[in-house]
Amino acid sequence: MALVKICGLTDPGMVRVAAEAGADWVGFVLFEKSPRNVLTSGAGALDAAEELCRFADDLGVASVVLLVNPDDALFEGVLHDVAPTAIQLHGQETADKVMRHWRDAQGVCELWKAVSIASEDDLTDLDQWPADRLLLDAKPPEDSALPGGNGEVMDWSLLDGLTLDKPWLLAGGLTAHNVAAAIAATDAPAVDVSSGVERAPGVKDEDKIRAFIDAAKSA
Repeated sequence: MALVKICGLTDPGMVRVAAEAGADWVGFVLFEKSPRNVLTSGAGALDAAEELCRFADDLGVASVVLLVNPDDALFEGVLHDVAPTAIQLHGQETADKVMRHWRDAQGVCELWKAVSIASEDDLTDLDQWPADRLLLDAKPPEDSALPGGNGEVMDWSLLDGLTLDKPWLLAGGLTAHNVAAAIAATDAPAVDVSSGVERAPGVKDEDKIRAFIDAAKSA
């Protein structure tokens, strides 16, 4: 039975749906170019994310805040003010930058690193990342403004026999219809979904969330 993260949630109602359906994590995106963004401007830029994380905590489900190439001020604000269960780095952060953030997060929250996968070459240096978990995602199209949430499916055979020294999640084009096959093909211990449980970009669908979690937990 795989663990499940429902990412890109923007309102408490869908957080409740995901929690009641059995999600292990709920994710909130702080990236202005994303249709799922909950980061605003000004003094209250982190208020929405903080409220969503608190609501998730009240429901007993872990929260993950997704950041893309964050500057130090944004990272520190999320770490100490938003206080999620985990921070997921989903940009082109260097190993040195990830190491700095990982050290800052120790004893506060988990630090995850997303890695885009398109070929065997992308798997050779996975151990370089100083993170508590890795998220293996399909590489986005070259013209995409989004590092994830594009609905792209990776070649699952690339992960056949993969062994890592840390927990990991599989992402990329997963839906209720293919998640069981993805888990069977990769032995993924956890899965992440965003666009695959939406009726439109950034608009989550309650029935799709429930169906996805049921399919992943039954795989």
